[in-house]
Amino acid sequence: MVLVREHIKVVLKSGKDQSVRRFHPWIFSGAIKKVYGRPAEGDLVSVFDNKDELLATGHYQGGSIAVRILAFGEGGLPEDFYEIRLREAWELRRKLGLADNEETDVFRWVCAEGDGLPGLIIDYYGGTVVLQAHSLGMHRNIELIRNAILKIAGDRIDTVYNKSEGSLPLVSGIENRSEFLLGNLNERCVKEHSYRFKVNWVEGQKTGFFIDQRENRSLVSRWAKSRKVLNLFGYTGGFSVYALGGGASEVHTVDSSVRAVELANENVALNFQDDRRHKALAADAFRFLDETAESYDLIILDPPAFAKHQNVLGNALQGYKRLNQKALGKILPGGILFTFSCSQAVSKENFRKSLFVAAANAGRRVRILYQLSQPADHPVSIFHPEGEYLKGLVLEVQ
Repeated sequence: MVLVREHIKVVLKSGKDQSVRRFHPWIFSGAIKKVYGRPAEGDLVSVFDNKDELLATGHYQGGSIAVRILAFGEGGLPEDFYEIRLREAWELRRKLGLADNEETDVFRWVCAEGDGLPGLIIDYYGGTVVLQAHSLGMHRNIELIRNAILKIAGDRIDTVYNKSEGSLPLVSGIENRSEFLLGNLNERCVKEHSYRFKVNWVEGQKTGFFIDQRENRSLVSRWAKSRKVLNLFGYTGGFSVYALGGGASEVHTVDSSVRAVELANENVALNFQDDRRHKALAADAFRFLDETAESYDLIILDPPAFAKHQNVLGNALQGYKRLNQKALGKILPGGILFTFSCSQAVSKENFRKSLFVAAANAGRRVRILYQLSQPADHPVSIFHPEGEYLKGLVLEVQ
């Protein structure tokens, strides 16, 4: 049995099939010549070239990305499609040493296009699985996905939470709601490189924790010894905990959210009890840099996405330039800047150019020590370079 309605047929314009033949998982609306049938948002459709050759099967949706491809060159999806893909993704995490790790029990199980499931994110938090559907196709198949999760790892899972409210596109008649699909646990303590963190997937940002910064946090720990550290956009204090663990002399965590600052203090206390080296402050990052008289040996900039779409790219690049220029003015000679962009619309080249201008305007000599990205449990398909959304540089500042 296959999961596809064969009569829903999408035909591409002449010459617009080349990206599909190169296994890019998106078909844009401008590439479509004709649609046979009346597909609803999230329906499975068959994709053909202009000469009626079957190319792929995927989820149909309105908007610029018209089809998200799930399988290439096949006449449909097997009934156990989601189980097959989730099992492949779980096996990769096992090979990476994450699925059975006593020191780290939080990782990304499914990373959308990187795991052949565009529109789906699944994160694992020590017995809790948190889902996010970014397409109506994944939303409509959430029960199949839940069943596959339990079949693969049910003996170690007590909670499955669907956190798709806010991640689904706005479509008439669809209620974007989050709900428990198993259990009702709101939060738990997880371990990352033996550090402990309280994660709340119901109230927290994204799925509750920024898993993609795991190895970059570890690198901060290696550079923090005896340094005075500023963690801007600190959220719940992930980088701050690692800096303290690495022997920082002092750590300041700054975030605009009062609740995030409270959680940062809780996470520091979980690992270091009442450590007087740490101070947390609720404040706007730009205003803090303008008003503080403090200087630092190490600054971490991990802001939210400044550009979610190409039409605001220019403003985003200006934002990165301003932010980094201000931070460079607060770093002592010989200090270190960890700076990141999680905007998919911002290329590595554009991000680096923004930092070039920031350093020139600040009048600082700067050397690149590391070029950073997301960890291996956030894999990037070689056919979908857009999946490499996290960019980071570690700079030495004179």
